[in-house]
Amino acid sequence: MIRRIGSNFKINVLHHQRWFSCSSNLSSNQPKTAILMLNMGGPQKLDQVHDYLFNIMTDRDMIQLPVQSKLGPWIAKRRTPEVQKKYKEIGGGSPILKWTNIQGDLLCKQLDQVSPETAPHKSYVGFRYVNPFTEDTIRQIEKENPERVVIFSQYPQYSCATSGSSFNSIYTHFAGKKPNNDIKWSMIDRWPTHPLLIKTFAERIKDELKEFPQEKRKDVILLFSAHSLPLKAVSRGDAYPSEVGASVNAVMHELDYCNPYSLVWQSKVGPLPWLEPFTDDAIKAYVKKGKKNFILIPIAFVNEHIETLHELDIEYCQELAEEVKAEKIRRAKAPNDHPLFIDALTDIVKNHLKSNRNINPKFLTRCPHCTNEKCYRSKKFFADLCA
Repeated sequence: MIRRIGSNFKINVLHHQRWFSCSSNLSSNQPKTAILMLNMGGPQKLDQVHDYLFNIMTDRDMIQLPVQSKLGPWIAKRRTPEVQKKYKEIGGGSPILKWTNIQGDLLCKQLDQVSPETAPHKSYVGFRYVNPFTEDTIRQIEKENPERVVIFSQYPQYSCATSGSSFNSIYTHFAGKKPNNDIKWSMIDRWPTHPLLIKTFAERIKDELKEFPQEKRKDVILLFSAHSLPLKAVSRGDAYPSEVGASVNAVMHELDYCNPYSLVWQSKVGPLPWLEPFTDDAIKAYVKKGKKNFILIPIAFVNEHIETLHELDIEYCQELAEEVKAEKIRRAKAPNDHPLFIDALTDIVKNHLKSNRNINPKFLTRCPHCTNEKCYRSKKFFADLCA
């Protein structure tokens, strides 16, 4: 079951023109409020894959390796052909920039209507490992000199390895010093149980349940699949597992616990122990127990990318389903441009703009067993930046 991006959505010509720009809102008016949308990113072309992997494998916030300065580049070079093949199979590149620009464009159009006092709004994309890099986007924002910048993490659930790494790149860009200008900065670091986000996932699941015969629908197992995390990070106190679990519970409450469900983990990298059960192992185990029908829900992803389009759609919904003789494995679409999801983004930012809280106290609290000096300095920097 491969979903081709855009086949189920009506996207106008204006969106197509904006897919590969650093900003999705190209209004000629100078923005009063800039929305910086942070995410990991993904290579748009095959020749970007190596540098993308290199940047991931040498980022100690994302992954810790022995002798990382040598082992990281070696792993990136070794994995490049394999990963390029996967991107080729989903169309030649990641659609994450396209979707983020569309989301940002729709978000700002709605914000201009519901929050006219902070308009005009303009969205910007800041990726961690590929163009448009967060540091370059910040330079663009500073040149346009808005009155306010909202740093908006596009990871609903916070993790030091993902959200934290993106925020640390901002700290590094400013060399730990508050920028010397009149821009007001604030940040949205997590939103795992926002009601409209939860409703979006619930609607996506309902859409997929309709694809199963009525007599089998109640027995379909809902597998909420999130990117795994090293157990070392979990033991340190990373909030990610509990926040993902909170999202899952909220979705099932919205669905009135209509089906059996489980939280599973995907995309493990390296030999160290990571959060389990893994998505593919869970499917195999359930099939052995006589279960034959599944829906995979990418609960920690807000748009399509290689983990949904290849790992879930091709490796699990197609190849694994055939291997284990499952009757049907389907995958709920990511939020993408679902109207409820755009409403969620709008509500989150609107309420943030109206509040007096520029930064979440939880963000400023380090993990109980954190010993990372960079993390300590970064949080002090953001406390000052968003004061």
